[in-house]
Amino acid sequence: MAKRVLVVEDNELNLKLFSDLLRAHGFVVEPVRDGREAVERARAFAPDLVVMDIQMPHVTGYELLLQLKADAALRHIPVMAVTAYAGREDEDRLRAAGADAYVSKPITLARFMAAVTDLT
Repeated sequence: MAKRVLVVEDNELNLKLFSDLLRAHGFVVEPVRDGREAVERARAFAPDLVVMDIQMPHVTGYELLLQLKADAALRHIPVMAVTAYAGREDEDRLRAAGADAYVSKPITLARFMAAVTDLT
């Protein structure tokens, strides 16, 4: 059975890139453009992995990460943070909040897929 990935990304090009790449590797993908919808969509979709941007309008990926990890039904799902933030403090803060992986933009396709494979 194919693994399921929820992709939360407000940038349309990145959302399409991540979704197409994952689908090409056999994953079932649920794209989400607005972080405010992500927790509800995660409950409905039951993903094996959440891939999310950190810099988003309305709700940041950091805030969303805290919401996911505070939810008893969702906290077990691994989260891969994809971000343009490059500082060590940012990675430490995201990992402390519950991120299982951290991939900085611009991404390389091989590194992105390696991180996904490690988490699924």
